[in-house]
Amino acid sequence: MTQSDQPTPLESRASGPLTGNVRVPGDKSISHRALILGALVVGETRISGLLEGEDVLNTAKSMRALGAKVERTGPFAWVVRGVGVAGFAQPQAPLDFGNSGTGCRLVMGAVAGCPITAVFDGDASLRSRPMRRIVDPLALMGARVVASGEGGRLPLTLQGARDPLPILYRTPVASAQIKSAVLLAGLAAPGITTVIETEASRDHTELMLKHFGAQIVSTPEGAHGRKIVLTGQPELHGAGVVVPADPSSAAFPIVAALIVAGSDLVLSDVMTNPLRTGLFTTLREMGASIEESEVRGDAGEPMAQFRVRASKLRGVEVPPERAPSMIDEYLVLAVAAAFAEGTTIMRGLQELRVKESDRLEATAAMLRVNGVKVDISGDDLIVEGKGHVPGGGLVATHMDHRIAMSALVMGLASDKPVKVDDTAFIATSFPDFIPMMRGLGAEFS
Repeated sequence: MTQSDQPTPLESRASGPLTGNVRVPGDKSISHRALILGALVVGETRISGLLEGEDVLNTAKSMRALGAKVERTGPFAWVVRGVGVAGFAQPQAPLDFGNSGTGCRLVMGAVAGCPITAVFDGDASLRSRPMRRIVDPLALMGARVVASGEGGRLPLTLQGARDPLPILYRTPVASAQIKSAVLLAGLAAPGITTVIETEASRDHTELMLKHFGAQIVSTPEGAHGRKIVLTGQPELHGAGVVVPADPSSAAFPIVAALIVAGSDLVLSDVMTNPLRTGLFTTLREMGASIEESEVRGDAGEPMAQFRVRASKLRGVEVPPERAPSMIDEYLVLAVAAAFAEGTTIMRGLQELRVKESDRLEATAAMLRVNGVKVDISGDDLIVEGKGHVPGGGLVATHMDHRIAMSALVMGLASDKPVKVDDTAFIATSFPDFIPMMRGLGAEFS
């Protein structure tokens, strides 16, 4: 299955300058975690700026199904009244996470520390994604997979631990989802749970745990890694969370502004956590004009205003150690690389193969069908930039929202229009992407 039940194709074509001042939706990673940790506290958590895309709404539904009170009080404003650590109730029906790997895998961790059994499920795309690397460490903590699809995939029935064990776990890959699942399960375990990463992944879970009152310490480990030590069985307290604008969502209008001549955009409250800003570092190395101002922070997460202006880009080499800080942005970076002058080499992209689709192959196919020379060498993506893109292709999105948005961005500056076969899944993370871009001057039809 490569399309939604009711596909909504769209065409993107060369546009005039993109101009305006916008705030992209709240960060998806923070939104998921605010709901999950809000459900594990004692007391009330008020969240503002929550991303109201399908992925996050499915996490909100799962928290209700597990016994927390979750209420929308206004646009992007939510209140969660938690049940305390290990306080989840037995859900009466399967927890359906739709397209969201993050929501599903983090909630698996939270459920693993509770003496309940829950069925985890999702759409066709999520059912195809690997879950063993999440449940393997959870099994070490006492949780048990009762049933699963082929190869340990969804639908998966997880029996939480009655007496969860603290563990020391070395993650096999740089994955915030693996780390977060272990830490969330570790909340219910007595003693110390330790996660060691060879390559540091996003630290949103650690920052938010600290915000809610957990005792957690993160220290350097080796050249690029981190050691995270969590003291189990804390009493987490309710705390307000302002969700910053999602840098992964901001990536699309930012790249669009860089490649469409004459563009001048201002984006407010964009998260600038250094473990999420690899794209901005790379674009600046390529010659992008991206200025930051009005820096502030909330719940340990920094944010800033960005001004982005159309720029002449050049090819660069992106080192593999930068991958964890921009893993979701390589698709739209590949679009920027196609419009740059010279070769861009993106190294160490193995994690792209286990996302909503095989994003490495899908990105290459998106570029090739629009006349861009691109190669895959092992886990490296090599884009031959010629300063322009011929366009004229039909892009297969494979039910992947980021492929759809990247292709639409590409069409805004290509010689011929770019068509995408399905934009329905954009709603999972960026529901207002198409109207917002049109409001800035994008030509979609």
